[in-house]
Amino acid sequence: MKTKIIYPIVFLLISMLSFSQGFREKKEKVKALKMAYITEQLNLTTEEAQKFWPIYNAFDEKQSELRHEKMRAILDRFEPGSVEKLSEKDASSLLIQMETIEENLFNLRKKFIRDLQGVISAKKIIKLKKAEDDFNRTLLKQIKDRRRG
Repeated sequence: MKTKIIYPIVFLLISMLSFSQGFREKKEKVKALKMAYITEQLNLTTEEAQKFWPIYNAFDEKQSELRHEKMRAILDRFEPGSVEKLSEKDASSLLIQMETIEENLFNLRKKFIRDLQGVISAKKIIKLKKAEDDFNRTLLKQIKDRRRG
């Protein structure tokens, strides 16, 4: 009897671990591709790259944390039918929380640009934004194409 319960649980745990391992590997692969793409698009010198990547990685990590915080705040409240159940006070509180996170993201981006100005030219900072957008657009297109094919 106990083995009938234990086997599915062990199988589920192994499946989850292998899935998360695969997800982690894919995430690292995408990160490496993004780094290569940005380095190429910005034509970073070795010296620039040594200063640029620690700033960029710290920014990217903090930005990711804030976005996940925002999604958790929103998704926790947006189960089917849950918006209707929100009181006006809770809805106002959620709006304030969302605005605060958006403001934090904006301030983080401003600090990131200020930090980069001592490392790369203004023109390269603008190219960075375009490179990020182009990379993300290409990545999304590839994901869509794989799902269709």
